[in-house]
Amino acid sequence: MNEKNVIKRFSTKLRVRYSETDKMGFCYYGNYAQYFEVARVEALRELGIVYKNLEENGILLPVTEFNISYKLPARYDDLLEIKTTITKLEGTRITFNYEVFNEDKSKLNEAETTLVFVDAMTMKPMPIPTFVSNLILHEQS
Repeated sequence: MNEKNVIKRFSTKLRVRYSETDKMGFCYYGNYAQYFEVARVEALRELGIVYKNLEENGILLPVTEFNISYKLPARYDDLLEIKTTITKLEGTRITFNYEVFNEDKSKLNEAETTLVFVDAMTMKPMPIPTFVSNLILHEQS
């Protein structure tokens, strides 16, 4: 990832549960969307932005793009580290990049999601709320 595009970095750890594996013993590929949601929500929470509060204030944040590239499988009971980076914040959109590593520090996959700020009343895209951009851009790392 180009360091120039990094706005903020975060790290979240999750353990692969048995019910999340497929017949081959691998973490089912579809679970990663949920893992990235957990990482994204926790990253924003760390900044003081709570999804529940956004929704209570009429701000929705749906995913509009999701791209992933798989390198290696995760297996049952693996402790995964999801490194989440906010790479873009402009107009009505926020973009997150993710890298997932196992305990051996092997990269399992990398992904990107783009979300759009939406006004819950009109269901139309809205500019990024000032308090959100202030919290994200404050003391850039």
